[in-house]
Amino acid sequence: MTSARIASLHVYPVKGCRGIAPSSATVATTGLVIDGIGDREWMVVDRDGRFVTQRELPRLALIETAVSAGALTLSVPHVAPLVVPGDLADERPCDVVVWRSEVRGIDMGHKASDWLSAWLAVDVRLVRFDRSDKRACNPDFAGDSSAHTFFADGYPILVIGAASLADLNDRLAARGHPALPMNRFRPNVVLQGLPPYAEDLLDTIAAGNVVLRCVKPCVRCQVTTTDQDSAQVGLEPLRTLGEYRMSERMGGVTFGINAIVIAGEQNSLAIGASATVDYRF
Repeated sequence: MTSARIASLHVYPVKGCRGIAPSSATVATTGLVIDGIGDREWMVVDRDGRFVTQRELPRLALIETAVSAGALTLSVPHVAPLVVPGDLADERPCDVVVWRSEVRGIDMGHKASDWLSAWLAVDVRLVRFDRSDKRACNPDFAGDSSAHTFFADGYPILVIGAASLADLNDRLAARGHPALPMNRFRPNVVLQGLPPYAEDLLDTIAAGNVVLRCVKPCVRCQVTTTDQDSAQVGLEPLRTLGEYRMSERMGGVTFGINAIVIAGEQNSLAIGASATVDYRF
């Protein structure tokens, strides 16, 4: 059993868009929640209802998100912001696809579609997760926990140790590359006080009444090579990570650990709070 500290929290109301870094967040089975809005509760889809992310549309990285009283605001430079009300009464349900999951969404209407389509230069729509539906996490990793999530890639919470990024940045510096910020990896919880890559071996993380179980290393994709401030796509950090973080078992480069909530729903996590971690071995 080891002590750590919560260094930062991050919530991404819209999959692929910029996140929010609150001082505290409520914990739900589906992930972190702020102002009644959950992590990845919204998603951008193409005309066929299939999800799109920074993999296909790097300019998503430039869309700022804000939430207040259940409403979502999207903003980009030199464009009037889009305010999406929390009231869904006038919107229509639709079927959407995220990876291999077919779930129910709620289409947020033509105004949201027009705003996003103009910025992204492609025909897209904005959908919100239909909370009457459930999208189960992979039982091969989540077991019989009944864990489920909204539009996240697969699990409700992504945990990364600050020391892991520091180690990666040391390796990048040795190659003459600049340091990368944590936003390249889009975590939900960043832990301070652990050795580099200690999260690989974690079983549980307990902070107050909240207990997270670490279930699967996070396989990283092209999104990590997208500068979140410019939307420019490069080669790092995947090139460097590929030399020492390739996992044959996971089928790719891993950085960070996916977690599910096993206790403490409706409780909060806060920056600076102490956390107790247990290792699997």
